[in-house]
Amino acid sequence: MNSDVRSTGKVLGAHIDALSWDDAMARLLGWAHARESRYVTICNVHVVVSASRDAAYRAVINGSDMATPDGAPVAWMLRRQGFANQPRISGPDLMWALCERAAAEYIPIYCYGSTDSTLALLEDRLRAAFPDLRMMMESPPFRALSAEDDAAAVDRISTSGARIVFVGLGCPKQERWMAEHRGRIDAVMIGVGAAFDFHAGTVRRAPAWMRDNGLEWLHRLLSEPGRLWKRYLVTNTLFIVGAARQLLGK
Repeated sequence: MNSDVRSTGKVLGAHIDALSWDDAMARLLGWAHARESRYVTICNVHVVVSASRDAAYRAVINGSDMATPDGAPVAWMLRRQGFANQPRISGPDLMWALCERAAAEYIPIYCYGSTDSTLALLEDRLRAAFPDLRMMMESPPFRALSAEDDAAAVDRISTSGARIVFVGLGCPKQERWMAEHRGRIDAVMIGVGAAFDFHAGTVRRAPAWMRDNGLEWLHRLLSEPGRLWKRYLVTNTLFIVGAARQLLGK
């Protein structure tokens, strides 16, 4: 398939790719083998609501080379626009699938984000699952990087030979970071959010039945109510209102 020919729908103003798992994997692996500088956004309800309320962030999402529908409501909105059977393509699932293929196809990866302790657990888990996977890990400082620090990080990623860079800086920081580094890092950058924590085992992921029925947000809310209740109350409400207005043509 031509990696630059896209079918997209709109979800609250964000352009989201309508594509199968096979098409997504083929496109991403093709870019990785060609060492193309690309960035991929994984768009759940929180991302599309944030994009609808922030024009600069919306431009980052709409400027990405691929924006996958993470979250059942986002995939459902694409299906309502005529993209039948559109699956959910989530960050943790995409990361795991790509690591499996990267190990088989000798594609080096780089994990950028989170903490040293989480990355150590993540590396152990990935090495156990994929012994042939070539990987590098880096936990950047939580402070804003100076130009010199950023240039040094770019050099470390580039000299590592990585062709896929998983970015786990959290939304919206990871999307902005990837947009700023397209053209500077010759690899496919993918913002995977909480995937590092899920695969490291530091955060328990929702059971498959909850993920399949659009209830992963509820599991996360019940797991971390003090931190997440306001985010989910506000963003879920705004999504429902925005989706209704879009579907009604208002």
